[in-house]
Amino acid sequence: MNKIKVLLVEDESMLAMVVKETLEMKGFEIEIADNGVEGWVKFKNNQPDICVVDIMMPRKDGFSLVEDIRKVDDLVPIIFLSAKSQTADVIKGLEIGADDYMKKPFSMEELILRIKKLIRRTSVDPIESSSDTLIDNTIGKFQFNIKRLELVHSNVTINLSQREAELLNLLIIHKNQVLERRMALLKLWGDDNIFTARSMDVYITRLRKFFVLDSSVEILNIRGIGFKLID
Repeated sequence: MNKIKVLLVEDESMLAMVVKETLEMKGFEIEIADNGVEGWVKFKNNQPDICVVDIMMPRKDGFSLVEDIRKVDDLVPIIFLSAKSQTADVIKGLEIGADDYMKKPFSMEELILRIKKLIRRTSVDPIESSSDTLIDNTIGKFQFNIKRLELVHSNVTINLSQREAELLNLLIIHKNQVLERRMALLKLWGDDNIFTARSMDVYITRLRKFFVLDSSVEILNIRGIGFKLID
């Protein structure tokens, strides 16, 4: 079995070495960067299975690094490590694409568990493994091609991320019905905690922006239950 490749971006050298040595003893393969600029280079060159990123770093902070990563890779799991513990910081981290957020100081045992959990969650492609099949890929004046990750309206083609396509696929399958929030979270994210729930809200917001080209299409928020795609 191939080792799980972890990119650790952390400017505290002592902490970085402790994390590196501990993870290597557990069978992980670790690449270290001590700032966001170096982290971006190593991400592009090494294609890690998961990223563990500090927020406050020289040259480029963790928020900026994760924003860059999410422009090219929508699915690689990302965990923020930070001494910043205000709710606003946690929410910002999740909104720009992190999957989890650990506050310093933290236990290595918990970090390892969270890494393994995120890796298991992303090891199966929800689109390929889904038993659900779209009968109708038309939404209002849009055509949805899940395999090509495209949403087409007249001569306008919107390129979707894989996560956007997965969520839209579920909404269309349940078109004009309620898609339960918990079911969607478990199916696509493998968990229904506050972090994954916040992430899904961000993707719903993105999908709503795509549909402004056709006012007949709406994604309604059914309070306390989930969402409904109206066509």
